Amino acid sequence: MAGRAGDGRPEAISLYEGLLTTRAIRRYTDEPVPDEALRDILFAATRAPSGSNRQPFRFIVLTDGPVAEEAKRLIGAGARKFWAAKREADGYDTGSGSQADSPKARMARTMQRYVDTYESVPVLVLACFRRYRHASAYTDGASVYPACQNLLLAARALGFGGVMTGWQFAADAELRALLHIPEEVEIMATITLGRPVGHHGPVRRRPLPELVYGDRWGEPPTWAVDPAGAAHTAAGPPTRSQ
Repeated sequence: MAGRAGDGRPEAISLYEGLLTTRAIRRYTDEPVPDEALRDILFAATRAPSGSNRQPFRFIVLTDGPVAEEAKRLIGAGARKFWAAKREADGYDTGSGSQADSPKARMARTMQRYVDTYESVPVLVLACFRRYRHASAYTDGASVYPACQNLLLAARALGFGGVMTGWQFAADAELRALLHIPEEVEIMATITLGRPVGHHGPVRRRPLPELVYGDRWGEPPTWAVDPAGAAHTAAGPPTRSQ
């Protein structure tokens, strides 16, 4: 993983390494994200592909000031309600979750801290979609989410980190009024950004043979083998033969 150079700048990483090590970052220092870094991060986001190259994505970037504070408060309140319900419904405090050092318990602590301190995130980005059809289509997200991934990868490359959620849905009407968002624009995602507390590192995912198939569903090709040292997780629904 990339560290910090002697002059404080992030060490260069390859594109491939960035793809494999861009974690969801939910803990941030109090350090502001400089305007120059935001410019570079958002420029990378706007280079993403979109349907027919229409570039219907728009980004509202909020850092400090009364409008930013109110947007963070609105989303934070909804995030806490959503997480409380999910924590109970998914049994985060039962089974292995009752063991303080288990992955389940660690995730619960991280999420709880994230929602409890949402108002203090350095940067809040709302990823929006400007409709060009009369009605929404199920493919609309395909013209927004690649730009969001570009944004997160660019943040990683510059020594910052972030995470994308859909928590804006709980305060959609209030955010529209606060930010003067036109009726034809949809808020598609919420991204928080900042300097990580901790670091990026190899992400954990299911083994390649569970996710990549060849001639038949559920049957991986012989080359679908994870490289040595790949980190795995068992999270998520069953995948084999599903």
